[in-house]
Amino acid sequence: MTSSSFNRSRIAPGPAAALPMAVLLLLAAATSAAAQPPYPPVMEGTTSEVYRTVDEVELNIYLCNPEGHSADDKRPAIVFFFGGGWRAGSPQQFLPHCRYLADRGMVGAVADYRVASRHGVTADACVEDAKSAVRWLRTNAARLGIDPDRIGAGGGSAGGHLAAATATLPGHDPDPDGPSPVPNALVLFNPATVLTSALAERLGAPAESMSPYDHLRPGLPPTILFHGTADATVAYSTAVQFCDGLRAHDARCDLVSYAGADHGFFNFGRGEGEDRNSMYEDTVNRMDGFLYSLEWLDPRPHPDGTPRKRLTWEEALANALANSGGAPLGGAEGDGAAAEEEPPGEGEPEEAELEGAEAEEAPPGDTPPDGARSDGARSEGAEAEEPGAGGAEAE
Repeated sequence: MTSSSFNRSRIAPGPAAALPMAVLLLLAAATSAAAQPPYPPVMEGTTSEVYRTVDEVELNIYLCNPEGHSADDKRPAIVFFFGGGWRAGSPQQFLPHCRYLADRGMVGAVADYRVASRHGVTADACVEDAKSAVRWLRTNAARLGIDPDRIGAGGGSAGGHLAAATATLPGHDPDPDGPSPVPNALVLFNPATVLTSALAERLGAPAESMSPYDHLRPGLPPTILFHGTADATVAYSTAVQFCDGLRAHDARCDLVSYAGADHGFFNFGRGEGEDRNSMYEDTVNRMDGFLYSLEWLDPRPHPDGTPRKRLTWEEALANALANSGGAPLGGAEGDGAAAEEEPPGEGEPEEAELEGAEAEEAPPGDTPPDGARSDGARSEGAEAEEPGAGGAEAE
């Protein structure tokens, strides 16, 4: 099994940009079949299995396993769902994320699911597939060497909707009596979480039954949500609304906002020159810190490869104050990485700025990734689209 990693470049987030609260904008976008990547996709370095067969369509899940992984392990896992407006897209979108997490010791997975352009389905069928993918991981946990109580779901745009749907929606489940499809953590990238009746034709079901925001309740899993303030496809205001709703039910939601960033800014390969992949690296770095805070990941090793111990909050705070000379913390390194003595996920629990980034106070229990507040950190981002959607933004 092969996997890849990346070199983190220094990223200098800019100041926050104000964005008026607006209704959710899910723009219809035409996608030509010629613009789509090959299907079925080529997923190098993965093993694939069929997780569901429906209407003679075999749906694959692609696994990235850590080096030396075996069925005797009990590792955390996460499954990602690609974007594309429930109409198109490719599992290749989140392959870099899976490879990264495999390098860090998790089992990463990307699930294929039915979409309108290939299978003639509406979004309610996509939700059924997504729930089946999470359930398949939990059902096969012992054979796959993963912990059934540490399974995450993630995705971007429409894929982010599907991940959130697995945690929140009570219906649209092909096997309601089977093992739970609810994940134990959510990693969401500009997700569509507040749906309206304007999308009824595309959804294939009443909007309220498909809208994660309308089914928030106590006991939902901890969530990290990345969103650009200039997103013209899924309004930034809906990210705020969704996180506020989770917090109102005493659930953790870390909202990481990127000033001026448009839809799909987080994808691998975006940006030009020195900025190429800067937002991908920043979001992955913060995803790492979030998963570290859940104790799903070990501390990153020292540069020489020697292990780094996991710090308590008290130790992390003492180190942070020592590094700042005892002065109030004014910021972390611009690349979002933790200081040498401070593993990701164990940053200053009070207010911290990220090189001029505005920070908000996190609700009780939130853990700031890499020494910066994840809920409210503002980072300057590059405008980007989602790979695999042929230039169409996932809606």
